[in-house]
Amino acid sequence: MSPHVLRPDSGRRSSRRRTAAVLLALLATVGVLAGCTRADESGTAAGETSPAAEVRLGYFPNITHAPALIGVEQGLFAEELGDTTLTPQTFNAGPDQVNALLGGSIDVSFIGSGPTINAFAQSNGEAVRLVAGSTSAGAQLVVSPDITSPEQLRGKTIATPQLGNTQDVALKTWLSEQDIPIGDGPDAVTVQNIENPQTLDLFRSGQVAGGWLPEPWSSRLVDAGASVLLDERELWENGEFPTTVIIVRTEFLRDHPETVEAILRGEQRAIELIRDQPDEAKTVTNAAIEEITGNALAQPILDRAFTELTFDSDPLAGTFPQLAQDAVTAGVADSAADLNGLVDLTALNTVRESAGEPAADPAGLAAAN
Repeated sequence: MSPHVLRPDSGRRSSRRRTAAVLLALLATVGVLAGCTRADESGTAAGETSPAAEVRLGYFPNITHAPALIGVEQGLFAEELGDTTLTPQTFNAGPDQVNALLGGSIDVSFIGSGPTINAFAQSNGEAVRLVAGSTSAGAQLVVSPDITSPEQLRGKTIATPQLGNTQDVALKTWLSEQDIPIGDGPDAVTVQNIENPQTLDLFRSGQVAGGWLPEPWSSRLVDAGASVLLDERELWENGEFPTTVIIVRTEFLRDHPETVEAILRGEQRAIELIRDQPDEAKTVTNAAIEEITGNALAQPILDRAFTELTFDSDPLAGTFPQLAQDAVTAGVADSAADLNGLVDLTALNTVRESAGEPAADPAGLAAAN
């Protein structure tokens, strides 16, 4: 896929039209090996595989991880796994998930596109593989209603959830392409990394002008009076960009492909529930969020958030070269990560074929068999 700009005031038009093949030719390897997976965990002989005794699954208690929440809450993963024990673990930040994956304490993770690239780069392309998508879209630049153009952001403070996370990179890239500097002073935008609940409080008190936020936080700010200055879907072809994907420790995928495929079957069932029974899916997702965090989403926020998101197991692999380049544009990486070998869609396309879905395209990033 070759993302392009649809919004006339964005400078991303020319860069988004470059093909993934051209971007891949420009990518340079970054990162050093950080953390390693457990060696010889399964004791499986070379070339042999078996279902795992246990699979440790990481995800967020967030609406952008609804297929994971539904899969756990409804027992869909457990049913598909059979005798394999499912051990779920929730996280609040992508970097924490990356550390858990690289350290070998979880096996499969629903995670953002930015942390996915970071995990692959940090391990020199060894530790993880992108095996499926989950959620796309659902990120917006929401601001106080008196701000109606990019130029009016100058001198304002805009929040993102975390330094170098998916939304932080997106905001900084977009500001760069608007020729708006990041920093202090009347002509610059101050970008502050703030946890989402605190951003809502600071917006209500007027201490930040808004944020580039994922759902449901963009909807929560809109509920608090914010307006949408930019929907990130406007920057991508067909409005598609990966918000949540699934990555797996390479060693675990090699030793237990049957278990990975079972997880993906459970995810496919959760996605079908969202599509076919949206009201039930919202109820289950909200109940899971409340059980984990102690706070449920108000119905108007829940309804709006679901309309802003698209749930599909295609990871939109063709967008990843642009995402890697965006990290450089945003100033959070010195050079774009070499993504060759990131993607393994073998199990996913087996599941998609069984579900009557078209095969997902690895976009030239497939791992060698």
